[in-house]
Amino acid sequence: MNTVLPLLPGSPASPSDLPDAAREHLPTTPFGLYVHVPFCATRCGYCDFNTYTSDELGPGANRAEYAGTAIAELRRAAEVLGPDLPTVSTVFVGGGTPTLLPAEDLAAVLAAVRELFPVDPAVEVTTEANPESVTPASLATLRAAGFTRLSLGMQSAAEHVLAVLDRRHTPGRAAQAAREAVEAGFGHVNLDLIYGTPGETDADWAASLDAVLAAPVDHVSAYALIVEEGTRLARRIARGELPLPDDDVLADRYVQADTVLRGAGFDWYEVSNWSRGEAARCRHNELYWANANWWGIGPGAHSHVGGVRWWNVKHPAAYAQRLAAGESPVADREVLGDADRALETVMLGLRLRDGLPLTALSDAGRLRAADAVARGLLDPGAHAAGRAVLTDRGRLLADAVVRDLTD
Repeated sequence: MNTVLPLLPGSPASPSDLPDAAREHLPTTPFGLYVHVPFCATRCGYCDFNTYTSDELGPGANRAEYAGTAIAELRRAAEVLGPDLPTVSTVFVGGGTPTLLPAEDLAAVLAAVRELFPVDPAVEVTTEANPESVTPASLATLRAAGFTRLSLGMQSAAEHVLAVLDRRHTPGRAAQAAREAVEAGFGHVNLDLIYGTPGETDADWAASLDAVLAAPVDHVSAYALIVEEGTRLARRIARGELPLPDDDVLADRYVQADTVLRGAGFDWYEVSNWSRGEAARCRHNELYWANANWWGIGPGAHSHVGGVRWWNVKHPAAYAQRLAAGESPVADREVLGDADRALETVMLGLRLRDGLPLTALSDAGRLRAADAVARGLLDPGAHAAGRAVLTDRGRLLADAVVRDLTD
């Protein structure tokens, strides 16, 4: 079971607060930094992320001051994790829309990472971006600062689908931004797609896949639309303005994406992610899926080090005020027990192309794995070799297979 630890007044997650057991393998376990930028120009109707559309949220919480606030938490991270600091192998700047900040501010955050931490010479540095929030000049600045990877939120090539999702960019802008990124020197570019939006047709989805293949990208993420409670999209569906996504349609869309992408030289390496070879995989996400260590910077960001998980206060103003006062922004934390860590290993590992060893499953889980092989959900050859690996059909039912093997 998870154990919720008490927080020291004014100083949660201080050096004395991190258990020795969590530090034991800190220098040798892969380590990444996530930087959350909580600003958006508008809120997309399907989004329930911790984001804010107002430019001014109080001192330290507005866009102009945000980079300095994030750097303040980076300094705290170095203090907490030191003196034997882990080497940063990945940095991922997400949001929100990180590229609403000036490129120079993102460059300053990355410069602070290099100042405060040892950094792998081959570090992967990603920023997310909306297609309309980057220019050739801003991309050139980011690349010169050391960003190596750009992840663009394309979602669809159909104008009416973008309208339902409340996306602001035009259908062709994502591919153009990808070309601008390559011209600026980015070695890796990803396009994010969403399928199953109400009103999306078979032809719309085919056109979106064609647009991706026409762009100079080496990575594609494709996610089924999830209707999150409390979002504008959920309210529109509840009022009967839009239909719920159809499960059969979602499955057909996924199969179509996999067929088209694999035919064009992309291989799946996680249920929702395809890349042109191993070098194009998102190493930061692989770090999450491997249950390695990461520190999340920013309001609402989550962190994990050696089985200890914590999360920051969600509102940017509260986050900034704590750091300005020299206090930790952590809202709460917990220590994962052995059973919880084993469960997460299965939940994350089964979604990967290589799967996971059968020894990671409980006795009951191994019996259910044999049944999953018989039902065509797990690969029989991999099972005979001692691993649980999803078949193509198993990927369509990945969440159900995970539940079956872990219940």
